[in-house]
Amino acid sequence: MQEKPDPKPTSHAPAPFAQTYFHGTKADLKVGDVIAVGYNSNYGQRKNAKYIFMSATLDAAIWGAELAFGDGRERIYLVEPTGAFEDDPDLTDKKFPGNPTKSYRSTHPFKVVGEVTAWQGHPPEQVKMMKDHLEKLKEQGIDSLND
Repeated sequence: MQEKPDPKPTSHAPAPFAQTYFHGTKADLKVGDVIAVGYNSNYGQRKNAKYIFMSATLDAAIWGAELAFGDGRERIYLVEPTGAFEDDPDLTDKKFPGNPTKSYRSTHPFKVVGEVTAWQGHPPEQVKMMKDHLEKLKEQGIDSLND
């Protein structure tokens, strides 16, 4: 007589995709690559990046890809954090109450675990308006806290 399998899981391992995180960029990466600090930032003054960024919302990652410097194709990667992360102060209490965009920063690498290949960007006029707004802030000496 064959025993009936126990329907309750015996492992306490986290379920895959318990939380999905996205990273928007123009960098050409592959599954297994690591996104790490120490490279020129995609934003702001393009200094050596102290932090890397991810979001739990696809919309915030799309903005990341659309606003990134460079001529490469806009890309959205699924990433897995390898260490601690915190709310991104540029998009939380400094500008918005709480963290509505679910945007985070870290000094620990993110592992690329996939790519979102079917997504729709914002209308070109909305992207231009955002870039113009960021340029005006830069002219006023208000730049990213995260460079």
